[in-house]
Amino acid sequence: MSGFSAEWLALREPADRRARSPALLAELGAVFAGRDTAAIIDLGCGTGSNLRALAASLPGRQSWRLVDRDPALLSAARERLAAWADGSETGAELHLRKGGLDIAVGFVEADLAQGVAPLLGDGGVDLVTAAALFDLVSASWIGSLARDVAAAGAAFYTALTYDGADGWSPPHPADAAMLAGFHAHQRRDKGFGPAAGPRATELLEAAFRAEGYDVRSAASPWRLGRGDAALMRELAHGTAAAVRETGTVAESTIRGWLDDRLGAAGCEIGHRDLLALPPR
Repeated sequence: MSGFSAEWLALREPADRRARSPALLAELGAVFAGRDTAAIIDLGCGTGSNLRALAASLPGRQSWRLVDRDPALLSAARERLAAWADGSETGAELHLRKGGLDIAVGFVEADLAQGVAPLLGDGGVDLVTAAALFDLVSASWIGSLARDVAAAGAAFYTALTYDGADGWSPPHPADAAMLAGFHAHQRRDKGFGPAAGPRATELLEAAFRAEGYDVRSAASPWRLGRGDAALMRELAHGTAAAVRETGTVAESTIRGWLDDRLGAAGCEIGHRDLLALPPR
């Protein structure tokens, strides 16, 4: 997605990897067990972290299309995937070798606000996936996504959708006001209509069940401690900036909260992962 820097995405990737639900990853792997190939579309791909997290759970030969509207992130994805792989060849597509896997990667610059149907084409897609995306989009966009994925007959997996839980330690008197302000910012239009925010997983579950999909979700919280100090600092700065934009909390309160949170001992930020499988 546009609006997120490659540096921020790199900072959060280790925490994202730790947080993903291993149970849902195992279920995703079971769906593709025994298959030789898989074709995957990754929506709002950023620098390719979702591919790096999922590749080992998918068949030996994989064809990915990474979609983002930010050409700088697509360029960073190409570079970081090549560095991650055991070997790579660059052409119109990027061909990667990693741990016995053969992975072809195409890069698509597109604005997801226009919908995903054009990206799915006439089928041939086995899995539609994304990470840390759906709290930014609207309820109506989620409904259209589910219909388009169902029309393609693809499986769907997403990770790290924010669920509204936010706990810092030690507690601070302004925590509740800051969280309310952050949620108000979350609900603002991010280019897709009023954002789903913490309701996104609930909306995804309902939308895919309406299409006859078998849906399950699992918690995938960030649990951050002293080893994640840089990430917590950036998270605190980002939260303060978002709340400041809403005008719902006094500047003195924001500053006091931020000063305290820059030295926080830890925090837990709630997310959920979701897997939706088409009817047989």
